[in-house]
Amino acid sequence: MITTMAASCSLVCCEEERDSDKAVIVRFSNGNVQNAEQLGFTMYKNADEANPRKKSRRIMAAESDRLSYVGNNFGPESLKCNNLCKYYVGVLNKATMHMEVHCAELFNMQPVIPGEIEESAKTQDTTQTYREKVDSLIEAFGTNKQKRALSSRRLNQVGSDTLHQAVAKAANTVIDQKGLEALQQEVAETEAQGDLTFHLPPCNAGADRPENVYLFDDFLSPVEFASLEQAGTKMASLTPEELKKMRDDGGCLSVVKHLENLPSVGEARDKISRCAFYLSLLLNLARQRSITRKFGQEEGCPRNIQSKLFKTFTVESFNSGRVQNVVSSSMRSKLAAYSLALLLHMSHMTCDITLLHRDLAITEARMIDVAKSMGLTLMKLPRVKAEEDGVRDTSRQAALVLPLVKYEQSMDRPKRKKVH
Repeated sequence: MITTMAASCSLVCCEEERDSDKAVIVRFSNGNVQNAEQLGFTMYKNADEANPRKKSRRIMAAESDRLSYVGNNFGPESLKCNNLCKYYVGVLNKATMHMEVHCAELFNMQPVIPGEIEESAKTQDTTQTYREKVDSLIEAFGTNKQKRALSSRRLNQVGSDTLHQAVAKAANTVIDQKGLEALQQEVAETEAQGDLTFHLPPCNAGADRPENVYLFDDFLSPVEFASLEQAGTKMASLTPEELKKMRDDGGCLSVVKHLENLPSVGEARDKISRCAFYLSLLLNLARQRSITRKFGQEEGCPRNIQSKLFKTFTVESFNSGRVQNVVSSSMRSKLAAYSLALLLHMSHMTCDITLLHRDLAITEARMIDVAKSMGLTLMKLPRVKAEEDGVRDTSRQAALVLPLVKYEQSMDRPKRKKVH
């Protein structure tokens, strides 16, 4: 493209240029150069051509009899205008009167004093954090308000460190006096007691009838109970072979026991079959560690029952970038309490807690603690005599009898075996 100008001169736009073809414009920070011919200019470029961030880096050096000057197009000392706009230089050919327009790059040339760079590098402490550097600037150039805030923050930091040291010293003293194992046992008992109290079902201790102490509607509302009609019908229609398979698989012995003794007809049969299905979900949930949204779908669990289980008996945990529903240890205690209360309504206010603790996969001692926390009366009943060894197995029963039993917390701790 050629543009004719008034002074009989034309502009010639050059072809696309590379970075190495750019013209260089230098500007000296300490003044203007009187005689540019006395300066020797040298351009250096980065040797790493494969790196897209480094291949365009340039260093311009100018040598004179008195001083040396250095400028670059990268780093904090470079001119930011090179990134904000483009510069062009026109070179006039007096013979043809054509002016070629080339892309240009600006360099800010600064004098280099021998020894100055080494001293500044030594004085700079690279080990300081950003906060320490800011504090140093506040000490040197900050306002009175900033200096007072800095002094207050440092005093608070010293006080916090002193408090931590005092707490650590006191903790070590207590550990030395009581022993670490005794303290761990006390903490475990306190947490266990707190968990049980927090996760018990709603209790009406002043009720006049056993059925009203733990209300059935607190476990299954009328709407939820009605949604279990189809699932309850399916449970009631299980054949003896299917019940035997459930018994052999284990994990739902309490459910099988009630299904084998279902009333023949009537409202009681319908209620126990629906409760048996809901109980099977609770027992299955207690044996899981983490569950997905597909839980209970194969068994025909209604959507509102599934949402109730997720909300009541799981906690949300963030793992591997996603939210999971986890059945924690405290949630297992809650499942044990609610399963026990549901079984009381299914068995005329009695329950076999030996079968229940096996279905829940928890220890018998833990199950007994749950029953005691609920104020139930505990009994031992002998089972059928075993044919092989002639030994009678005992079954623990829990019954809800008014008034509720208040158990005193035992202060005796189990003796630990010494490890030799």
